[in-house]
Amino acid sequence: MKEFRSFLSPQIHSFIRYRQASQRWNDSSYKENLMLFDHYCHANDPCATALTQEMVDGWCRQRRTETNNSCRSRIYVVDSFVRFLNMRGLSNVQPPQIPRKERRRYLPHAFTEEELIRFFHECDSIPVINSRKETIIRKMSVPVFFRLLYSSGIRTNEARLLLMENVDLRRGILDIQYSKGHDQHYIVLHDSMLEIMRRYDAAINGIVPEREYFFPSIRNSHFNRGWVTKNFNLLWRKANTSHATAYEFRHHYAVTNLNQWTGYGFEFHDKLVYLSKSMGHTTLESTKYYYSIVPGLSEIIKEQTENSSEWMIPEVPLDEETY
Repeated sequence: MKEFRSFLSPQIHSFIRYRQASQRWNDSSYKENLMLFDHYCHANDPCATALTQEMVDGWCRQRRTETNNSCRSRIYVVDSFVRFLNMRGLSNVQPPQIPRKERRRYLPHAFTEEELIRFFHECDSIPVINSRKETIIRKMSVPVFFRLLYSSGIRTNEARLLLMENVDLRRGILDIQYSKGHDQHYIVLHDSMLEIMRRYDAAINGIVPEREYFFPSIRNSHFNRGWVTKNFNLLWRKANTSHATAYEFRHHYAVTNLNQWTGYGFEFHDKLVYLSKSMGHTTLESTKYYYSIVPGLSEIIKEQTENSSEWMIPEVPLDEETY
């Protein structure tokens, strides 16, 4: 499933170029779903020369096993593609009906210090098999990659797609240009993390010279989403029995910071703004969500303000990834 197969291929490539130019393209999820739609059209009508309503409706119809939000994620790019064609007079097909967003509360795993110690021990214990380049890259990259997630609150896709040109190892600043919502933001690295990344950079240069991405794959590209999930699950399950995901390092980072600020008074708000900007949230509402998962913090705020803190404890923000 590496190439587009149907008659739509030229138009799909034009659509991708358009979205990339407008910085509204997510290669890891949009391309996969658009390719699945393309293959669906090719398999069901290999001789077709024009997009039909049946093709769109058949692919975008909500499946019995899907939640509203899962269906939305799958068909969003097809909806955008159909609208792209219609605006250029290339189709008159009606865009699909997109299910209503479902509000849900999400409770991330609360990492313990012991769990983290065991997990990072496993990261540091990855073996090299028969001097194979792929296993050397894995042994070097995995401990640094997951420590970056843990220490900075960076999103998993932001770390995977981090370009060399956007990493300033002299000043310790990451320029995050690919992000959810596509808003640029900056992350200042902790001194200890900066030193780890400097050592990694020097070492990996000897394995993958002139690399484009800070964390390069064996093909000198970026790691895919499956690489993150596979490595985290394998190492986590070796060390711990609880369930967790790599993305929950982001939640842990936010909660750890909030727990340190409960006695800061007015300065608390300033720190919250800094945290929000560093995490790449487009609004403070996304950051305020973490109030609801910090044990006891909502009660502390009520006591200090003598008012309801309900405005500070919204539902899980729908613009925030949970994987």
